[in-house]
Amino acid sequence: MRKSKIYRPTNMIDLLSESAGLPDDAQTENMWLEVIHKVDEVYSDLIRYESDLEIKNAELEEAQQFISSVIASVSDILVVCDEKGRILQVNPAFQRITGLSKMDLLGASLADFLVEDDRASALQKIAEGVAGKVTECELRFLAAGGASDLMAINCSARFDHPGRRVGAVLTGRPIGELKRAYEALHRAHRELQQAQRKLVEQEKMASLGRLVAGVAHELNNPISFIYGNIHTLDKYRGALAEYFENSSVKAQNEELRRRYRIDAILADLPSLIEGTMDGAVRISDIVRNLRRLSFSRPAETQRVDLERIARTAANWAARSKKTRAEIVFDCEESVVVDAHEGQVHQVLVNLIDNAFDATRDVATPRIRVAIRKTSAHAEIVVEDNGRGMSDVVLDKVFEPFFTTKVVGEGTGLGLWISYSIVKEHGGSIVVANQPSGGAMFTVQLPMNSAQLHSRADQGG
Repeated sequence: MRKSKIYRPTNMIDLLSESAGLPDDAQTENMWLEVIHKVDEVYSDLIRYESDLEIKNAELEEAQQFISSVIASVSDILVVCDEKGRILQVNPAFQRITGLSKMDLLGASLADFLVEDDRASALQKIAEGVAGKVTECELRFLAAGGASDLMAINCSARFDHPGRRVGAVLTGRPIGELKRAYEALHRAHRELQQAQRKLVEQEKMASLGRLVAGVAHELNNPISFIYGNIHTLDKYRGALAEYFENSSVKAQNEELRRRYRIDAILADLPSLIEGTMDGAVRISDIVRNLRRLSFSRPAETQRVDLERIARTAANWAARSKKTRAEIVFDCEESVVVDAHEGQVHQVLVNLIDNAFDATRDVATPRIRVAIRKTSAHAEIVVEDNGRGMSDVVLDKVFEPFFTTKVVGEGTGLGLWISYSIVKEHGGSIVVANQPSGGAMFTVQLPMNSAQLHSRADQGG
């Protein structure tokens, strides 16, 4: 039996030609056209993918540069560690503290750059941070010149892309810097409170000024009547006394004199009139002091040596007190201002007099008067070693009629008059408690009279 011959294509071209039923040349041409077309498509895709990849790489590089610049600009230290405490990343702030390069730090254990006493604590905080707990601690690092300043460190967990905790991130800054920032904030807050208190005080003084000035004006008329009537009554008293002392009248009316106690009345009249006159004089003085609140036009000023005035005021205040206190003067030489000498003397007498009262119950009373120059002002400080003042008293100490003395010892006008005088001179007066105890009054007066004359030109 004759075997048939089996035909097998020898290559892909023959196979394609047979399947398509086309001549070999036509099959080959179509195949190559299709291959070229596919190659073009693949090449286009490659070019597009390359372009997209370049854009992504540029964006990634830009993001990386941005993050690096931010980390480099942060003044706080930044250290990234793995779960075993090995350093993976640091910022320049940490490099400056240790004095080492980035290459020397990467891969090393963070504990190697801590003082020995802080190493165990740091590793524990890192472990807690890796566990997901945000912790705080205080550490000292090894620096080129020894141990660094104590640092306030915050430690938190670091996560990888799937969200697993794979390490810790430590950030911190020197506690000294935090303390300075806190002190600056506290100082600004205190200055704001003082400014607010001063503003409220000035508004209060202005309102009280308008009120009390009107009252003082209204009191002037009845006081004038009292003065005139007392002088007239004194004359009448003299005439009556002379009449009743006449011998003929005395003999005729002896019985009536005894019945109406004429002799006793005549004896009492001088003291009654004198007491009434003293009361009228005191009321007149109070009204005159009240009128200061209207800040009337000041008189002419003169050159005043503050140390001389202060020593004179201290002598005056000391003579009026039963108790004695040590008075210490701490004065710069030749501190002279343009002012009204009598008014400045009155201010210092009031302040030193109050200092005597404040040290009444102190075992060793002591008063200090300091005078010094600043850039544009003369500063007078009167301190005592008494008990100081409560916050309520500090807020009201310059208000008219406010006093902590018992009835009959003060009118509550001394410090308020001092406040008014200092304001008339274009200066300032403040009070505060000393840290060691006792009150401290600080008066500032302008060195020249330009500001005072300006106030006079404006009518006060």
